[in-house]
Amino acid sequence: MSRAWVRRIQSKRVEESGVEVLAGAGEIWCDCPEVNVQITGGSYTLTKQLETGSNLIYSCPEGYYPYPELKRVCQRGGTWDRAPRKMSNQRCRLVECPDPAVLKEGSVSPSEERYYVGNETTYDCYSGYAFRGSYRRVCLPNGKWSGNTPICSRDSGNNCHDPGIPAGASRSGNIFDIDDKVTYSCDGNQLFLVGSKERVCQENGHWTGIEPACYYKHTFDTPLEVSQAFGSAIKETLTTSQPIGDDTQEGRILRISKNGTLNIYIAVDISESITEEEVDSAKDAVIALIKKIASFTVTPNYEVVFFSSEITEVVKILDFMEGKIVLEKAVEAIREFKKEGLDSIGTNLKQVFETFLERMAIIKERVKEEAFKDHRHVLIVFTDGAYNMGGVPTPSVEQIKKMVYMNQAVDTAEQKTNPREEYLDIYIFGIGAVIFDEDLLPLRTGTGGQHFFRMDDIKNLQHTFDSIIDESEVLGLCGLHMAFDPKMKDRKEVKRKMYPWFAFIKITRENTASNCMGSLVSGEFILTAAHCLPFGVTPNDITVDIDDGLGKVKRVKNFFVHPNYNISAKVGQKVEEFYDYDVALIQLEEGVVISKSVRPICIPCTKETNDALQLVGDSNSCDRQEEILFKDSREGLNFLTKTENMVDEKDVYAKLGPNREDCIKHAVNSNVAVTDNFLCTGGLDGHRDHIACKGDSGGAVFKNFEHRTIQVAVVSWGTKDLCSGGGLVESDATSRDFHINLFKVAPFLKKVLGNEDQFDFVPLKFLDLKG
Repeated sequence: MSRAWVRRIQSKRVEESGVEVLAGAGEIWCDCPEVNVQITGGSYTLTKQLETGSNLIYSCPEGYYPYPELKRVCQRGGTWDRAPRKMSNQRCRLVECPDPAVLKEGSVSPSEERYYVGNETTYDCYSGYAFRGSYRRVCLPNGKWSGNTPICSRDSGNNCHDPGIPAGASRSGNIFDIDDKVTYSCDGNQLFLVGSKERVCQENGHWTGIEPACYYKHTFDTPLEVSQAFGSAIKETLTTSQPIGDDTQEGRILRISKNGTLNIYIAVDISESITEEEVDSAKDAVIALIKKIASFTVTPNYEVVFFSSEITEVVKILDFMEGKIVLEKAVEAIREFKKEGLDSIGTNLKQVFETFLERMAIIKERVKEEAFKDHRHVLIVFTDGAYNMGGVPTPSVEQIKKMVYMNQAVDTAEQKTNPREEYLDIYIFGIGAVIFDEDLLPLRTGTGGQHFFRMDDIKNLQHTFDSIIDESEVLGLCGLHMAFDPKMKDRKEVKRKMYPWFAFIKITRENTASNCMGSLVSGEFILTAAHCLPFGVTPNDITVDIDDGLGKVKRVKNFFVHPNYNISAKVGQKVEEFYDYDVALIQLEEGVVISKSVRPICIPCTKETNDALQLVGDSNSCDRQEEILFKDSREGLNFLTKTENMVDEKDVYAKLGPNREDCIKHAVNSNVAVTDNFLCTGGLDGHRDHIACKGDSGGAVFKNFEHRTIQVAVVSWGTKDLCSGGGLVESDATSRDFHINLFKVAPFLKKVLGNEDQFDFVPLKFLDLKG
């Protein structure tokens, strides 16, 4: 109930003790005093000033947390819950980590009563015991220990390794053979368990679940930890990663392949206890995740709701299934959602899960039970868990499990989980100043990795979602790249992952050297300009610089220049250098190692580019790709230039349709020199384009679609040399650049890259081309 609404129903207004009081319906509301609420060493904010329902939220510098309260709420009677007292001043307290002295067959040094942020510990095993884990650990600002759990064990004759005991925990169970169990609990009443309370030794030598940890109320997961642990359960797209390091951890990450039916349900808490800034950060994280998934060929159905006492359905999953909404509109709806004006007093978390359950039931009704078996469901909820309406949400979660699991029983001793458990994952992101962990932990579910996260600050979470996708199974997909991450300090690493397809080409002969750019279009081929490989050049004269971890400089096996390229073809028509069909392909002696830092760009008229553009089936022609990529008369494009930052991105607009003629007229003898095979950029019309420099020749002119990049042209020639030292140089009014349109030379690309009559490389799959 909002305060404005209460004002409308009041029967009278009275004054008491000089304070405005609202009276009526048997209750009195008034403002809270701003007395004794200050915090030593920190600060506080008020969500609604001193009005009833306002949250007073404390904050402290890194490595400290508010004590004794994390926040207070102004109650109807004009008092703060857990009222501040003069004798117990609010202050910022040094972060404490759980007691690491849990080794049964080893020792911890130094031995302290309590361990605070910055404290270092070292570990040693007694004679006869082997050590695994981290010898040295540091108490971190988020209330966790660095490194891995130290373990002292003999591990002789056991099927599984000793799973260890996390800091602050106790363990029952010391036999580690097949089907043996270990159970964990946290010591004291200030710690709670996150992770698997019970783990079972499996026949494959691995433990079920994930290693648990003991958290304080001030413990939180960093965005990097979330990105490493966050996962999903999608058939053929999600697998359990091999254990890392000490075989005690089992991680799950989102693996995207080309097939799969996936339904994603997202809920964001907008109740009074969640600040507007936290809601905006959650929205950014949701959009970042959706965009990342959209860069692959999986096309999920989305349900997105915002909730407090009521549900606001912003994106409807049934509209997705009926084709009534496209992804761009869904993202726009999320971005435009505002908390303002909505009743945010009260939280009905149960209604969230009931709404998702209802949507699942309708989907099941529509697709029928047999098809519903192949649907994967991922639920992602951002909330502090402070539900006070609608009742406990746990029964609704159990109903969701019942529907997805289809009541399949577990009868065999070997099967430790429901055989359909991989079809459902529920992830809970705890946000807000106070998180009700004990209410949220029972709601998470799913096989494998961590499904509950405590977020101290989610403002940068969208940047880390780039890391949750394991691209190891889709390394061959063209055009994948990482978005800019401001936290990455290594400039070269940033650029390589942002533009993983770029290459530097060097031609050395007769004591002269020249440089060009190129783009990796498959594991074995670099696309560049034909004029970069002048007459007389041999493969031995060419090297390609592209660092795939096995050495930067790559030798060249062969190269192929477009058969129609002839730089002197129009000399008789007063065109000294004619660059039509200025395109070539360089074949490397050995294919590069594809990774997140080195991977091919998409090129027109291939089936992979169809996938990148989310065009379904072979019926989509090359013309359809061209319509999508060149849909405007001024099409924004980019190409790269070599700089001290390795490379930087230049912005240009291709002038198409009615704008083309005015663009190309600035070339000398343009009616001969500029054929239909060229795109024209440059000038000041509507945008001051960057201009190409000599070293930019052969580089990719590209267009981005979220996390996919499609090359549409090759940098060829220009009317003016405005570059003294290269770099980000801008056009003047008459400078123009011309780039070979790859759609016009697709038959040449197909003949070389799509050649199925050879065994040197895996050919690309091209669409049917005209002519």
